[in-house]
Amino acid sequence: MKKKIGKYILVICILFVCIFGINEIFAFGPSSDKIYKGIDVSEWQGNIDFDEVKRNGIEMVYIRSSEGADYIDHYFEANYEKAKESDLRIGFYHYVTARNIEEAAEQARFFARVISGKEIDCKLAMDFESFGNLSRYEINRISEEFLSTLEEVTGKEVVIYSDASNARDIFDESLTSYPIWVADYFVEEPQNNGKWNSWVGFQYTDRGQISGIDARVDRDEFTDDILLEERTRIPDSSDKPETQRTTEYVVKRGDTLTKIALKFDTTVKRIAEENEIRNVNLIYPGELLKITNVENNRKSIEYIVERGDTLSYIARKYGTTVEEIARENGIKNVNLIYPGERIYISTLIYDRYDMLHTIYRVKSGNTLSQIAHEYNTTVKDLAEINDIKNINRIYVGEVLRIN
Repeated sequence: MKKKIGKYILVICILFVCIFGINEIFAFGPSSDKIYKGIDVSEWQGNIDFDEVKRNGIEMVYIRSSEGADYIDHYFEANYEKAKESDLRIGFYHYVTARNIEEAAEQARFFARVISGKEIDCKLAMDFESFGNLSRYEINRISEEFLSTLEEVTGKEVVIYSDASNARDIFDESLTSYPIWVADYFVEEPQNNGKWNSWVGFQYTDRGQISGIDARVDRDEFTDDILLEERTRIPDSSDKPETQRTTEYVVKRGDTLTKIALKFDTTVKRIAEENEIRNVNLIYPGELLKITNVENNRKSIEYIVERGDTLSYIARKYGTTVEEIARENGIKNVNLIYPGERIYISTLIYDRYDMLHTIYRVKSGNTLSQIAHEYNTTVKDLAEINDIKNINRIYVGEVLRIN
């Protein structure tokens, strides 16, 4: 009888060690003991009083900067500046919509351009959660391409944001080299996914409430390991040498050179010259075009509306369209803008304007007098040609017609 009891005890002990040993191996807790209270925000939270947010214990904020390959969050700049003024630790995330690895790389470069020049404390985050009809294999290849491209162009470390279900069922072990910021609601700690051993971020609700924010907000806990070694600046696109890549494009029915140039972040003039096109209005379905586009051609700038401005006038100044500005800024009535209003503009010269005139894009420190001297013209002529009301006020990124 004693022998049997001994055997039972031995079996129980073995089971106990196995069960608790496995749980220990696959424990999914925070990556460090130090925990920061945090939030993540976007345009959906509207105007935020970050001073009040900080007074209520928040130490860290992740800000959505962008989505896809051309959408900049309307409150991105304001959220960044206010969070920085309130001395909160800052991180940025991008919502990925790519459907192939080419789009993934394009969206990573767009993310980097949007946040260029900004100072951050936290690793950059990929938010990829809407997969459409993509296979698991495709989702993971897109994720790898986005993350590796983002690291390459920014020189900064990155993290994956994912809900607990996708972490368990969708993302591969190959991605566990990147830390995870996991979302899992109504639980005290996120469920084990069997892949990552710990989390650097835990989003525990999307219905948080905090003084300083009128809308509901995502609440998070973050560890030391989501932080970079120190506050650091995202390299400005102007800090990097221009890099080029050549693509072959087959003209489709309904295409125009303007439309194609916009798609590839280049200009009509550059496409026409490279393909020896004499008539920029004449291209044919099935025609093969070589397109060498220069990265960092598109930048987002802030423009403060002056008395007498119209969206048409602003669009002409920056080589864009009324429709594009309205879409970027959520403007419903294109005839209604106000002095002092801040408008964000993604600039890109893509039409035939640069084929008909000599143009100049204003750089930091430029004055009209300096530009006039460089091009052997006068301040008066530049002001008249470009409809400049205040000759002492020009903006970085502004497109000036010289003749």
